[in-house]
Amino acid sequence: MSLVNKIHFRNLRGDLFGGLTAAIVALPLALAFGVSSGAGAIAGLYGAIFVGFFAALFGGTPSQVSGPTGPMTVVMATVFTIMIARNPDTGLAMSFTVVMLGGLFQILFGVMRLGQYITLMPYTVISGFMSGIGIIIILLQVGPFLGYESTGGVWGVLGQLPVYFSDPKLPAVGLGLLALIIVFTAPPKLNRILPAPLLALIVGTLVSVVWLKNNPDIIRIGSIPTGLPTPQMPVFSLDNIKDMLVYGLMLGVLGSIDSLLTSLVADNITRTQHDSDKELIGQGIGNLISGLFGGLPGAGATMRTVTNVQAGGHTALSGIFHAVTLLIITLWAGPLTKDIPQALLAGILLKVGIDIIDWGFIKRVHRISLKTTGLMYLVMILTVFVDLITAVAVGVFIANLLTVKNLTDLQSDRVKASTQPTNELRLNPEEKQLLSRAQGRILLFQLGGAMSFGAAKVISRRMSIIKDYTVLLLDMSDVPLLGVTAALAIESMVEDAAAKHRHVFLVGASGRTQSRIKKLELERFPLVYQVENRFQALQSALDLIPSATLAQSGSNETHNNN
Repeated sequence: MSLVNKIHFRNLRGDLFGGLTAAIVALPLALAFGVSSGAGAIAGLYGAIFVGFFAALFGGTPSQVSGPTGPMTVVMATVFTIMIARNPDTGLAMSFTVVMLGGLFQILFGVMRLGQYITLMPYTVISGFMSGIGIIIILLQVGPFLGYESTGGVWGVLGQLPVYFSDPKLPAVGLGLLALIIVFTAPPKLNRILPAPLLALIVGTLVSVVWLKNNPDIIRIGSIPTGLPTPQMPVFSLDNIKDMLVYGLMLGVLGSIDSLLTSLVADNITRTQHDSDKELIGQGIGNLISGLFGGLPGAGATMRTVTNVQAGGHTALSGIFHAVTLLIITLWAGPLTKDIPQALLAGILLKVGIDIIDWGFIKRVHRISLKTTGLMYLVMILTVFVDLITAVAVGVFIANLLTVKNLTDLQSDRVKASTQPTNELRLNPEEKQLLSRAQGRILLFQLGGAMSFGAAKVISRRMSIIKDYTVLLLDMSDVPLLGVTAALAIESMVEDAAAKHRHVFLVGASGRTQSRIKKLELERFPLVYQVENRFQALQSALDLIPSATLAQSGSNETHNNN
């Protein structure tokens, strides 16, 4: 795996135009996310520059454009609030250290080749926490939209709602509504030339400068620093190390999910195949350097990536051009941001929050499954009112339990046990005849399909039903995979039969199933045989029954004579 992305200049014009267009889309969002996080607009720009540049340079999705996103900003808003409240002097530096930790976790995920597993998360859980993030973004923008500074997290906003709605600042509300009208109603043709968020930013700022220049109800973001940022070394505190690691892990996991889902979108529209592990390493390097220079964490951004591809960007150069364009704007246009009203940015972010909510799934989830509906809403509620890690952990745990239950039910249907040739058993006429001749002395135990740990209980239950037999014939011809717990249940069956001096035939085990059976060393038990096919096993088992019956009969006669 090459560390640096393969870069060529065969699509230079398309990549240049795609990168410039993506930068125009990213600019207002970077400013908005920076202000919303509590770190300031410049932190959003730095995040877009550093994550955008290094994720493109080292990542595994050539057409992907990365930068601050709603989910990552929501986490960082909490991190800034907690760290600064606990450590007024070093809290900001510790927050950016959390960003670096998130990047390190992503690099670790990539090195460990976990990329292929991260997107295996159930869609119900993804939908729930993405919709929860959308709700959080909307709640956090209520204050700025109504003319107030955003205070605290979700609970802080909920506590202030009566104040916000009892005395809204009408000039700010007007600007916010103007932004909402533009981003929702901008014609597609105009949107391709001048993206709606940037149009809302320009028009709203001009309106505020011309007609509301000195209005005290308008909160503006102020000038942002110009020039290159200076690196700041990581700052740790023993009292906060646990929270820093937890939030770093949260950023790493969330950024990985966000990026790889966007990579799948990019694959879909470019007909290419991304490298998940390489993408995680690239995102991790980007976040590590972004935190080092005081930038917000970022991830693959779906809207910016789609815009880039539609404008002609297809290689990593487009993401690099996007970052360089934002760098030039940051170096030279810092003073132009001082008049941008926060209410405008709130209006733009309200559209982002509304778009993040998975309306399509919410509308039809109740028709799919009540359990799925409950799980999705549970994850959503935990995301909004607790935290993302808890929401995802609980969601994945419950989803896996439901999956295991469904698989167990399916495996239960494939476990058959009988001493008679019933229709349930998958037998041909010759095999049915042989089993009939055994007169109930052969217990045919059939397994089918992959046998996971969920099947172990079913195996034990079926074995306990039939107790009177002479030969156990365990048919594994249709078992491609045998889990450890199911294998141990089979071992218990064989051990119990051996203890009662019963013959055991292991039939048809092959491939990975045969390998697992071999490791159990079942040959150590007496009267255990391995046979290739069921017909042969039935014949051999039938030959054993008369001798066993005669032996039992002779024993009874001896007992009676005595």
